[in-house]
Amino acid sequence: MIKNIKIGDSARLSKVMSEEDVYEFSKISGDFNPVHIDAEAAKNTRFGKRICHGILVASLISAVIGMQLPGQGAIYLEQSLKFVKPVYIGDMVTATVKVMKIEGKILFLETVIVNQDNAEVILGNAKVMLDE
Repeated sequence: MIKNIKIGDSARLSKVMSEEDVYEFSKISGDFNPVHIDAEAAKNTRFGKRICHGILVASLISAVIGMQLPGQGAIYLEQSLKFVKPVYIGDMVTATVKVMKIEGKILFLETVIVNQDNAEVILGNAKVMLDE
């Protein structure tokens, strides 16, 4: 057992995805795809309006891992992601990380992000190591 962490432990973080988040992420990442930043262009897409960058939303998983479970000292080794549904500007999303397996200093985590309707928007798995 690591730092009193056991299989089944979980932690979560919720956030409203704002227009400012999308613009700041566009500047940081260089991804200015019109589906994210141009309301007129986004109207003509399959989504019908602007959506948040998938990786921006997925970064909440990193926040949970780095700040809560396992927290400081966690080193990301792997992360798989499946983008199930779009996240729109103004959506409230909740990222949950759950410990599925422990091998020495390695944690295997289930990662799920849901929207305000509790619909899954991003699914994945992570592998992290504690640097102790």
